[in-house]
Amino acid sequence: MHRCMPTFPLVSDELVRRYDVPAPRYTSYPTAPIWTEKIGPGAYAAALERAARRPQAPLSLYAHIPFCKERCAFCGCNVVVTRSRATADRYLGRLMREMDLVQDRLGRRRSLSQIHWGGGTPTFLDERQLEALWQAIEQRFAVLPDAEISIEIDPVVTTRSQLECLRRLGFNRISMGVQDLDPAVQAAIDRVQSVEETGAAVDHARALGFRGINFDLIYGLPLQTKASWERTLAQVLALRPDRLAVYSFAYVPDLRPNQKRLPVSGIPGGKDKLDLFRLAWEALTTAGYRQIGMDHFALPDDELAQAQARRGLGRNFQGYTVQTATEVIAFGVSAISDVGGLYAQNAHGLSRYENSIGEGTLATGRGIALTAEDLVRRALISGLMCNFWVQVPAGFERELARLAELESEGLLTLRGREVELTALGRIFVRNVAAVFDAYAGRPQQPFSRAI
Repeated sequence: MHRCMPTFPLVSDELVRRYDVPAPRYTSYPTAPIWTEKIGPGAYAAALERAARRPQAPLSLYAHIPFCKERCAFCGCNVVVTRSRATADRYLGRLMREMDLVQDRLGRRRSLSQIHWGGGTPTFLDERQLEALWQAIEQRFAVLPDAEISIEIDPVVTTRSQLECLRRLGFNRISMGVQDLDPAVQAAIDRVQSVEETGAAVDHARALGFRGINFDLIYGLPLQTKASWERTLAQVLALRPDRLAVYSFAYVPDLRPNQKRLPVSGIPGGKDKLDLFRLAWEALTTAGYRQIGMDHFALPDDELAQAQARRGLGRNFQGYTVQTATEVIAFGVSAISDVGGLYAQNAHGLSRYENSIGEGTLATGRGIALTAEDLVRRALISGLMCNFWVQVPAGFERELARLAELESEGLLTLRGREVELTALGRIFVRNVAAVFDAYAGRPQQPFSRAI
């Protein structure tokens, strides 16, 4: 008997026209564009002191390593292009000083259940620098035995020796930037990476004992076609990563001038772009992966898939997680902390960040203090983005009425106050989540499109 294969939902041209609009990814709520510079070092210090009142609660720690040897044309991250080891050494000194400033305010609250290093390219750091940063964390915080310890890498620039160093230090998860494996697409985005290099990095990581190996893919890149994308998907599936993030390309050249180097005429959009996601969805689900959250997929025995099956998946600035930490302390230029009812983002500029920390002052440049209503709405949005399900509390009657309209379009099922997204609604989860966004419609920076 043949197993019933998953089917991608039928998406009409009318739905694409109506819902392929700029929409937040809801990495945070309230979303970053409405944060204010009124939130500075004093507000963050006070939030840390409030967080210190829960000394037993574990934290999540993020360290931002902004350095890249060159900037890819598609990149939307806050990076610093350099080849200088001395620049990285000076920066690491500031990171350690920032940790001291934060620790002074956290008091006895030091347990870490999650650590993530992102960038930029964290493996821009050599083994000596990787070890120095890790030791700085261990000296100041208590890493729990079952902590999730992850890092983002570029397989092209990450050596076998660096992987061995990271595993020895205690890193147990790894995320590899792949984007696309087609040579023409790679040339267009200035990110050249062979299948062989990627496969070698996966094999060595597995041999070292890394688990939860993730690939980042991007659909909607210049020169991507259905045929080239299908080849990439086949090559990726042959490597069988545990997880995949299949991101929609965010083309925002006004915010990221480096994207102006891209061949605009070759960027797919609308129904063509949705077809690329459909191909990924069909290839991955047919191969046994489960869709988790907005644009992530995981094998059924992966802890993320298991958490979502029981509606227990969570999400923070580092991505989807099963860890219990509800607050994030973040270090480095542009890093975002979520602690004590406050989002606090460090200064974007490297010199401003380093100067503030060098003067013994927290480098907070902007943020927002969440109201009680913000916290409720954030939980509702997170429930949809993570588990495609939410129970709507009293007081949201207008939102329920809007959800009833979306139910009539096949995006969700309402059972009283219980909301569950359909397969079609999962494609447009950002649009559904926006129902609970009290700030929607205010003047904001441009968001990427929902498809």
